[in-house]
Formats: sequence, C-alpha cells, structure tokens
Amino acid sequence: MRYYTKQHQYYCGVDLHARTLYLCIVNQRDEILDHREIPAKAEVFLEKLAPYREDVVGCVECMFTWYWVADRCAIEKIPFVLGHALYMKAMSGAKIKNDRLDSKKIAKLLRAGMIPMAYVYPKAMRSTRDLLRRRMVFVRHRADLLTHIQQTNTQYNFPKIGKTLKYTSNREGVAERFEDESVRKTVDVDLELIAFYDRIIGKLERHLLWAAKAHDATALHLLRPIPGIGKILSLVILYEVQDISRFPRPQQFVSYARLIRSVRESTGKRTGTANGKMGNAYVKWAFSEAVVLFLRETREAQPYIRRLECKYGKDKAKGILAHRLGRTVYYMLKHQQVFDIKKFVNQCSTE
Repeated sequence: MRYYTKQHQYYCGVDLHARTLYLCIVNQRDEILDHREIPAKAEVFLEKLAPYREDVVGCVECMFTWYWVADRCAIEKIPFVLGHALYMKAMSGAKIKNDRLDSKKIAKLLRAGMIPMAYVYPKAMRSTRDLLRRRMVFVRHRADLLTHIQQTNTQYNFPKIGKTLKYTSNREGVAERFEDESVRKTVDVDLELIAFYDRIIGKLERHLLWAAKAHDATALHLLRPIPGIGKILSLVILYEVQDISRFPRPQQFVSYARLIRSVRESTGKRTGTANGKMGNAYVKWAFSEAVVLFLRETREAQPYIRRLECKYGKDKAKGILAHRLGRTVYYMLKHQQVFDIKKFVNQCSTE
C-alpha cells in the first residue's frame, strides 16, 4: 500500500456525499483553518479553497461521487489524493463517527503522511470502464432469466430441455412445453426479455471493442491470443488494470487481482485470513473465468492441472493456475510479449 507523503502548506480533507460535502483545512502546524459543510458544487468548493491555492492538497475517500472532484482538481492544477476506503476505515475507526469528525481525520491523516492511496483512474478511459461494468450487470440479468426457465421446467418435472437456450435458434417451442397458460406466459416473457438483452449486449460489445482499439489496441491484441481469454475477458483486464506500470512487481498485480490468499499472522503463527475484499473483484472474476476456459481449450496444460488436482484438490488447483496465468499476463503486458503456450506449460511444470 502506497501512502501520500508529499509536504504542503495546507491540507484539505473532504467527507464527500452526493449533495453535500464536509471539508476541513489544516496547516502545517495542525491548526484548523476552515471546517464546514457546503453544497457539493465545484464552484463552492473552489471558492473555499481559494485563500489556500498557493500550496494546498485535497483528499477524498474513494466512493462513487469522487469523479467530479478529481476532474476539477486536475483542471485547476490542485494536487488530489484518493483515499483507499477499506484501509482508511481500518485506520480511522472511532466510537463516535460523523461527517465533521471524518473530514477532520482525513485532513490530519493527510498532513501526517498516513493516507493510503487508491488509484485515480484516468478520465479518458473511465466512462468506457463503467460501461463495461454495466454490461456485466445486463449479462447477469440475462443469466437469471435463463436460469428461471430451467427452474420452471424442473418445477413441473418435465424432461430436460436438452438445448442451450443462450442461442436464439434453440428457444423455439420452449414456452409451448407448458400446458398452463399463466406458466406459458411467464416463460414467454422471460424469452422476450432474453432477446431484448441479446440486442442490448451485442450493441454494447461492438461499442466497447471500438473504444478499446482507440485506447490501447496493443494490449488488447496481446491478451486475445491467450486460450480462454476472449474479447470480453481481455476488455475487462485491459480496462480494470489500465496501466500495468502501476504495479512495480508481479506480486502486487496478483494481489490486486485477488489471486493470492490473505493471511493474518502474529508471533510466527497464522491466525486465519482477513481483508479478502482487498483488490479488484472484476479482475478476479476475469481470471476465474479464464482458467475454466483455458483448461477447456488447452490440451497441453492437462497433465499439469491433473498433478495439481492430485496434490491440492480441484478447487485449489484452479486457484494455483489462475495465479500463474495472472503472473503471465503481467509479464506479457510489462514487456509487450505475445503468449507462448509451450513456454507457459514448461515453466509451470518446473515449479
């Protein structure tokens, strides 16, 4: 975890909400110069910072409304720090908690060089990343509808449908299996919604691929040849990671991707695990999906995964392979190298 340690004359801690924000400005001598609640508007925020613009740094806890503060600070050339929400919660927990105290704590932690920094995602790619995340929501809704049709079929103890309903051609005659008119209507509505989501998701994917080529076509072309990593998983990795140079070491990248287990240790003894949510859930999902598809499409990796399954069990074996795949992606993006399946298998076998 990185901490913001640069010294300034003034430090501004902001407890941000959707409609209001509470700011606290302290100086190097730890004196509170301004401490008040104001509307969450850029012009009001800049007005309060105006007397301290010569050397002030602002800090906001990472939550869904931080975009506008970061963008305005970038325009006005004001140093901006995005605090890591989970780490800050662990550091500034107290018996009494309110907006006034939170803004004061943020300012004082910033002055002390104890603010754990989250990554300020660049504005140019931010909206496309959010659109990609929105697509995942639609895909899950579509999957829920497909599952509901299968559950309805099982509920009435009918024979298996025997077709993969994600394909349009396999949906004909599915609703007619049910004699009850209301049940048939329920399945019919599910099928109509699935068809609607198919069109929406298709449009989104075409737009995302076009945007990705404009942002970083090289990284996209490097990821696509990896067995199991198709157009969607490569997009997820590309937009969630954004810049591989953020991670000086591969260990930091696989930790960010949640591909290593968190450990709690004291006096040389392990006392369990904690903080499993540290990292990026979307990158974790991408590599978890990639492992399953990688094993399906790559015969060369089968002997290696069988040895892992015999030694560690099926689930842990997939976790080990996901970790290895994550390290491989790191080095590929770091050194701009293409994927080599023979080299990958040989390195895995020698470990």
